[in-house]
Amino acid sequence: MSDVTRILTAIEQGDPQAADKLLPLVYDELRKLAAHRMAGESAAQTLQPTALVHEAWLRLVGKETPKFANRAHFFAAAAESMRRILIDTARRKRALRHGGGQQRVDLEKVDLASAADEDQLLAVNDALDKLAAQSKSESELVKLRYFVGMTLEEASDALGISARTADNYWAHARAWLFHELKVKKG
Repeated sequence: MSDVTRILTAIEQGDPQAADKLLPLVYDELRKLAAHRMAGESAAQTLQPTALVHEAWLRLVGKETPKFANRAHFFAAAAESMRRILIDTARRKRALRHGGGQQRVDLEKVDLASAADEDQLLAVNDALDKLAAQSKSESELVKLRYFVGMTLEEASDALGISARTADNYWAHARAWLFHELKVKKG
């Protein structure tokens, strides 16, 4: 019977100090497990293996007296805990990235450049200048759509880009302009 198994048995029997003895024995293995789990995550993942180990540890032994049959059962539970933490983190980020809690606005129906509203026209022009500094192609596409009145297909032909590229540029430019105009107003 290994030290880990003995300590797991002590934890199951309610020994309050047993968990403190267990962590130093399994920390390196948990850290390797966490690093392995996170190797497949995207580069944008902000959770570090050490933080993942600590969060998993708290979930495993934090609230109630855990029951682990043996060492393998403990590490399987640790792996599952890490998986759930990573999934929860991904869901939280995805909800924020996709506008969690924000209201959707259809920019096709928003008149960005109304001739009757000079202030708004100037704001759009300033925003387009800023957009041009980041992406001249997107800025040109917006100018053709709003100021010339071209359709997306006509604008893509005029710029010599594919319809799919024009659609991607258009989607990004609309979102960028909406944000820029909203910030300028507020």
